[in-house]
Amino acid sequence: MKTVAQNKKAFHEYEILDKYEAGMALAGSEVKSIRAGRINLKDSFVEIQNGEAFLLRCHISPYEQASIFNHEPERKRKLLLNRREIHRLDQKVKTRGFSIVPLQVFLTDKGLFKIEIALVRGKREYEKRQKIKERDIQREMDRDVQRFKSKK
Repeated sequence: MKTVAQNKKAFHEYEILDKYEAGMALAGSEVKSIRAGRINLKDSFVEIQNGEAFLLRCHISPYEQASIFNHEPERKRKLLLNRREIHRLDQKVKTRGFSIVPLQVFLTDKGLFKIEIALVRGKREYEKRQKIKERDIQREMDRDVQRFKSKK
């Protein structure tokens, strides 16, 4: 498994409750562009319409060598999930006000691109600050331990 792109903003902005792995219906020029690492998940999200899951606002840059057969950079892309998973996600999003966001795109051993999506709930501002504070404290403790080990 090789990670091609990550949505670091999602880990900061949201509390991740449940993760799913889905396939993507892609055009040939999109596959070439993703292999080159030209994908951005930053502001993208997943929406369920008529019993199907779609990835919206995911930017995949056009592939230069594709000429007239190129794709639209921010088109709606279908996600390949089980009907049961789609129904479960749809029910949670409708009833409890959760969202579905992509976390990462990765290449499998068989050469297929998969996307990891998550059911999330937005964090409050004070939760984000608390998380940053904890990370800084942990970093300082690790630095002190390293200094202590190097003195011995």
